[in-house]
Amino acid sequence: MAALAPLLKVSDVTVRFGGVTAVDDVSVEIRAGEFVGLLGPNGAGKTTLLRVISGMIVPNEGRIAMADRDITGLGVAARVRAGIGLSNQIVRPFRTMTLLENVVLAAGTAITRSPLTAVLHRDRAELEAVARRHLTAMGIGDLADRPAGTQPLGVLKRLEVARALATRPNILLLDEPLAGLSHGEAIKLADTIRELNRSGTTVVLIEHNLGEVMRICPRLVVLDNGRKIADGPAVSVIRERSVVEAYLGTGAAEHALA
Repeated sequence: MAALAPLLKVSDVTVRFGGVTAVDDVSVEIRAGEFVGLLGPNGAGKTTLLRVISGMIVPNEGRIAMADRDITGLGVAARVRAGIGLSNQIVRPFRTMTLLENVVLAAGTAITRSPLTAVLHRDRAELEAVARRHLTAMGIGDLADRPAGTQPLGVLKRLEVARALATRPNILLLDEPLAGLSHGEAIKLADTIRELNRSGTTVVLIEHNLGEVMRICPRLVVLDNGRKIADGPAVSVIRERSVVEAYLGTGAAEHALA
């Protein structure tokens, strides 16, 4: 029997901004149920690659496929309906709305091209039940009826993930969800994300907190200057010479690997 197609397949993707190549001929395959850390130093092309996958950026070259379906030409909304969820590094909730209302609106995106239409014309109780379930999964269910604008960053980071989950993604793309959090908050949110994966959600995670990445991500993909330089089990990848050099520089890498 032939092997199942990868859930997500990025093939030979290149993105140029003027004379700068932000992503350079990158190919990656993600299987259903995986938890993959996408690493690299600042400017490596990580966020650009996630935005290509989510449809926010159109690549100059290459192809994106979900379950062997070519989605390269689809826009952001169509990719959400195809099963791609994105949690952004910079959280931008509707601050005058409650946490619940923010997630209800996201839940409507999975139903129709207009989430507002979904909220107005579907059973509101059904959407609220979905929203409360995701807020609870993220550990903030008790804050559901509070305005987003009154909440600290730790709560808003969890809200951002809850909104992405409400779109019913087959794969969840997380762009630095731990950034700006205290050590304790980062550990707790990392644990929550790991539980999401254990419950069946496929996750791709960008994160600069290497300690937490190594603790929760079985597989790493590493970019440097837009190119993929490593891909494999986390315990092996983190010690590859190319990866150590990308983070520390050649001289420091020689010392670290000695």
